Amino acid sequence: MKIIVFDLSKCTGCRLCEIVCAVKHEGVSSPLFSRIKMLKRYEAVFAPARCRQCEEPICVIACPLNAISKDKMLGIIKIDHDKCRGCKVCMELCPYGGIYMHPIKRKVMACDLCDGDPECVKVCSGKALSYIEEHEAIYKIKREDIFKFFIAK
Repeated sequence: MKIIVFDLSKCTGCRLCEIVCAVKHEGVSSPLFSRIKMLKRYEAVFAPARCRQCEEPICVIACPLNAISKDKMLGIIKIDHDKCRGCKVCMELCPYGGIYMHPIKRKVMACDLCDGDPECVKVCSGKALSYIEEHEAIYKIKREDIFKFFIAK
């Protein structure tokens, strides 16, 4: 399985990842429709809030309408918008703040990794986002980078 990894030291804060996500999924150039949100932590320090595609996702367990599932082959969280009623239980329980309310449809939305070809990674000018095999992530992320990330939260 592949995951998106974020390198705090390379993020310029351009937020192009948000725009391309919104265009890809909704056809509009507005961060309101993005499934990734770049949060400004401190002066010139940004960190993404996005679905982490958890191994045992609490959102799947918590959804009272079974509108959220995990594709076991791709490892991607899927939301069935025909079933979702916008109760926000998944939003409240997500420990990473990676589920958002669609501003018009009033149903939840989360990163779906663009079905295995994430657009945000392709357009990241600073190369802060990368899409790599999960087992490779431990070698890519340096211990001090993890420390900086948690301090920045």
